[in-house]
Amino acid sequence: MNQMAEVGVRLTIVNPIAESQVDLDPALRHPPAPRVADLNGKTIALYWNGKQNGPAALDAAKRLLSERFRDLTFIDVTGELGGTNRYLSPDQLDTLARDADAAICTSADCGSCTSWLIRDMCELERRGVPAVGYTAAIFDEDSRFSAKTFGVPETVPLIVPYCFSNKTPEEVEQMVADSLDGLVEGLTVDRKVAEALPEFDQIVREPAPEIVFSGGDLMDAFDAMQTRFIANGWSDGMPLIPPTHAKVEAMIAASGRDGSDVVGLFAPGMGVGTVRKVAANAVMAGCRPEAMPVIMAMMECVLEPSIGLRTWAMSTGPQAPIVLVSGDIADEIGMNRGICALGPGSISQVNVAIGRTLRLVMMNVGLSYPGISDMDTIGTPMKFSACVAENEEATPWATWREQQGFAKEESTVTVNVPYGMTEFFDFKNSDPELLVETLSTLTANTCGAPSHGAWLIKTNAPLEEGYPFHGKFGNVLLMAPDHAARFDKAGWGPERIREALHKRTKLPFRQVMLNQEYDGFRFAHPELSFLEDAPETMVNVMPSADTFEFFVVGAAAGRSQYCFGGTNSVTKAVRRV
Repeated sequence: MNQMAEVGVRLTIVNPIAESQVDLDPALRHPPAPRVADLNGKTIALYWNGKQNGPAALDAAKRLLSERFRDLTFIDVTGELGGTNRYLSPDQLDTLARDADAAICTSADCGSCTSWLIRDMCELERRGVPAVGYTAAIFDEDSRFSAKTFGVPETVPLIVPYCFSNKTPEEVEQMVADSLDGLVEGLTVDRKVAEALPEFDQIVREPAPEIVFSGGDLMDAFDAMQTRFIANGWSDGMPLIPPTHAKVEAMIAASGRDGSDVVGLFAPGMGVGTVRKVAANAVMAGCRPEAMPVIMAMMECVLEPSIGLRTWAMSTGPQAPIVLVSGDIADEIGMNRGICALGPGSISQVNVAIGRTLRLVMMNVGLSYPGISDMDTIGTPMKFSACVAENEEATPWATWREQQGFAKEESTVTVNVPYGMTEFFDFKNSDPELLVETLSTLTANTCGAPSHGAWLIKTNAPLEEGYPFHGKFGNVLLMAPDHAARFDKAGWGPERIREALHKRTKLPFRQVMLNQEYDGFRFAHPELSFLEDAPETMVNVMPSADTFEFFVVGAAAGRSQYCFGGTNSVTKAVRRV
């Protein structure tokens, strides 16, 4: 033992950190647009992406530039697609490439809107239009990360000290005035093409296929690994299982695929996600090989464009994925579908490890790291892990997977990404109408989530392109068996419940619009302009009844959990080896 301590031991692990696509493929790199010699006589696009107080910033920029330069022409442009976060359509990008000499864009003042604004700016730069974008200082590095990801790292974030949101018009105008010289420079001084792609202090890359840690004994080496992972930002903050070659190879074998197979590109950093990288992160999360088919289906879900991974992975909002497993596979691998199914506790270890895997993959494969590409204002414990299995014995209707269009003999995985979760408590009522009335007090009053009421400011976007606020939302009620039984006894199935709930989930138009931009409403729904003159008109909070979904899970007592503000729910079949 003493001799071992002197010589030391080595802990060799599989490197779980993915390389970004843009770092591996030089063809994705594009030069910035040539700048204009000066702004006199130029046509400038004023592009608003729907973020609060953006129009005030653009109006101030227009006025101040008109005072400094002569014969300016301005084109007012609102992102054609999306909701709270709007973006330029291909047709709009082509039009601006034809008609505009330069573009001023706003606003980058949350994680996902920064990414989408920079994406639009990179597209303009690639089309020959120099662009600057108002960016709150805290999102400076986030904006540069996105510029690198989209292939034009010289794109100009115009840094202002604070977010425009929650500011008065006077405060916004002062920030615009203070940054005016930078705006002019960004549009008129040519950008030097970087010789190498930028690196970021908070993202530590490791290209080697394996990493070695040493210590006096294995515990010392284990501690060294934990310390390095925390220092490098590769940890979720809890101890990790070392992804040794033996453990990772067992996971790969359970996938039925080769370790070098590319599962997909994981946003926001477009990390190249091989089976080996996924397997290594699954081992670190505490998964055993038998869970690998579920994990691979989970990967398919988050890679489905309609779920919008890049938006919620980078958001300042507390969006966190919840994983729903339906079918025999849940019992086969030991998932908990009853009491305390969301954890914690040893009975939910399999659930917790699967949910934790998704978070680690988002970090170490998708490169979604707090402080640079995950800009969550406060965060949420749901980001550690949220995974449950359907309590099929207590489901009085067709199983969840059958409702999603799969056969009863199959097993499925669903991922939905809500903004939060709150309890639906009702021990009293057996009448389904009263149960729905109680539930509607929650569904009608979670308007702090951007998706609630978003239909009023939203223009539908193609689901297959993964754009934000794409028009299909899913608010999942994790329904307690007692509540499901009461509805079933009264002859109510999911369709009738969701229709009744949708009818009750209403608020006055004025109230739904409290945190929304009226300019966005006017752009998206001119046919509803009468509502501004009748602000107390009751309107639906959600666009349609099918935005409410019901997944039966848990044990006794009438305490369900309402997961609100969720993305499109994506379901994939589990493929057993």
